[in-house]
Amino acid sequence: MKDFKIYIATATLLLVLYIVAEYHKPQPVNWQPTLYMGDKIPFGTYVLYNRLKDIFPEGNVINTNKSIYDGFHNSQLQAGNYLIITNSLSFTKIDFNELIKYIKAGNTVFISSFEWKGYLADSLKIESTTTYTEKKSFINFTGDQLKQAADYKFDKGIANQYFSQFDTAKATVIGKNRAGKSNLLSFKFGKGSLFLCASPKLFTNYSFLTPQGADYAAKALSYLPVKQNIYWDEYQNHDIADEESPMRVFFKNPNLQWAYYFSLFSLVLFIIYEVKRRQRIIPIIEPLKNSTVDFVNVVGQVYYERRDNANIAYKKILYLLGYIRDKYQLKTNKLDNEFINALSEKSGSDVGFIRQLTDHINYLGVQQRVTDHELIMLNQLIEKFYNQS
Repeated sequence: MKDFKIYIATATLLLVLYIVAEYHKPQPVNWQPTLYMGDKIPFGTYVLYNRLKDIFPEGNVINTNKSIYDGFHNSQLQAGNYLIITNSLSFTKIDFNELIKYIKAGNTVFISSFEWKGYLADSLKIESTTTYTEKKSFINFTGDQLKQAADYKFDKGIANQYFSQFDTAKATVIGKNRAGKSNLLSFKFGKGSLFLCASPKLFTNYSFLTPQGADYAAKALSYLPVKQNIYWDEYQNHDIADEESPMRVFFKNPNLQWAYYFSLFSLVLFIIYEVKRRQRIIPIIEPLKNSTVDFVNVVGQVYYERRDNANIAYKKILYLLGYIRDKYQLKTNKLDNEFINALSEKSGSDVGFIRQLTDHINYLGVQQRVTDHELIMLNQLIEKFYNQS
């Protein structure tokens, strides 16, 4: 027993030394373009996010993690500038309409992304391309006030992206590369403007820590007017703060992660070995019979005999509204015309059918007694909605 304790103590000491050594081991540079505001790696946006107050001294930086529809619908956001730096952008038609409504009210939206998908790309005929053959890229502004005598020069593929296609009737080109390809566009909607940039790496830490990169990013953002509110979008790039767990240090470091798994595996082997030596024989116990079907039959028979149609209708309505909240992120506390139109757009169902379903729900919601015919009609409408959505 004494030898075994010495073995455990030695193994524990060696494991602790290994973990300390791996923790202090220099980590290779992570060149992954996460574009996260909390990442200090080369292609994170930590510097930009923390220097927004320098670019907009009078602005109040506000983080938002709501979708475009939830953020802009019913003007929940105040007047200001809205920034989206993301790897991939995809808007639905209803998202795009809410975005344009916000811009037309006199606000400005700045978006930079590698990929452009969905209704925004279709509506503005946006397509982007990346040049992989050039080691260095050169870009500049087109306006006389911001255009430099010598082009901005970038490496690491920072400015290799450009718009290969866009709606030339609506867009104003305010930035190009040396080959004449546009990388920065402006669109006018009502009293506001929409700016699109094809190279989000221009706003990353690596670019900001060079004089040219910091100058270009500051001037690109200078197109945004002076506003009190500066909104930083976390939703589009899934830039949500990680859970502050004590184990996050282990799981962020691959070597420490494997050391953690190895220690768990060793502990499991030790437990199996000890159990095999000391555990007494366990008698065989017959598994319990699966009576789920019998239970369902009994519950169904009880409901049928009681004929409590109102209770059944209430539960079916409750499950349906829960389904709508989870899938379409709509509030169901008030089933009015606004709810009907929003549900119709998001589910793709006909407005007339949604109105018929909603009217039947509102009617049964206040009834003390529900007939068989009313319950059957409710069930048919709900099943039809599930099939259509």
